[in-house]
Amino acid sequence: MLTAITRAVSRSLLNCELTWLEREPIDIDRAIAQHHAYEALLAELGAHVIRLPALEDHPDAVFVEDPALVLDEVAVITSMGCESRRGERETLAAALAEFRPVLRMRDPARLEGGDVMRIGRELYAGLSARTDAAGVKELAWLLQPYGYRVTAVELRDCLHLKSACSYLGNNTVLINRKWLDTTALRGYQFLDVAESEPAAANALVVNGTVVIPSAWPATAQKIEAGGFPVRVVDVTELLKAESGVTCSSLLFHS
Repeated sequence: MLTAITRAVSRSLLNCELTWLEREPIDIDRAIAQHHAYEALLAELGAHVIRLPALEDHPDAVFVEDPALVLDEVAVITSMGCESRRGERETLAAALAEFRPVLRMRDPARLEGGDVMRIGRELYAGLSARTDAAGVKELAWLLQPYGYRVTAVELRDCLHLKSACSYLGNNTVLINRKWLDTTALRGYQFLDVAESEPAAANALVVNGTVVIPSAWPATAQKIEAGGFPVRVVDVTELLKAESGVTCSSLLFHS
């Protein structure tokens, strides 16, 4: 069964952390409705959705991708680079412990889940303001017994690796080449985002369907033309919090 762990939107979301975006007003009621629609789409595509309660003291807690990685054998609680978000981890760890043994990254290494793109047994980890070389090394050490290889990727001008690229399947990476060094990804086919939509490289694959924000119609058309089924979802209020569609769920087979 495909399981999706999500978390309800905190009403404090308007106080979210921002690195590359200018702060805009967020309509919280609309953000909540959009998140519900996102969860409904996950369910429609075959995922069993488990929604955790909101953490009102943690504005960014809806973005459950960053505090954890879930792999076939284990879950990893990350040593987040954003200090204000580290309090999100414990309730998420408790939820994941129902499905996987839980490993924990050690300080002072820093890594966030949004910086990790998985392709089979290969994990690509972005070096960002939130993830450092020590974090990449620590993740590789934790996962070496399970046969995963972790490769660092240099980023520029974006928050996380998955801001710059996402794996679509069929050896294809959706990508904004301006935001990362593509050297580590040689061997994959690149599907470039529309030039007018530089932030459109974050896409979520759910049972073979590519989910992408409705804010990026030109890129959605390119993905569909590339032979991938596409569904769009309106997450415009959540995008103001420097997020994407991968950020708001942890997907794994249970």
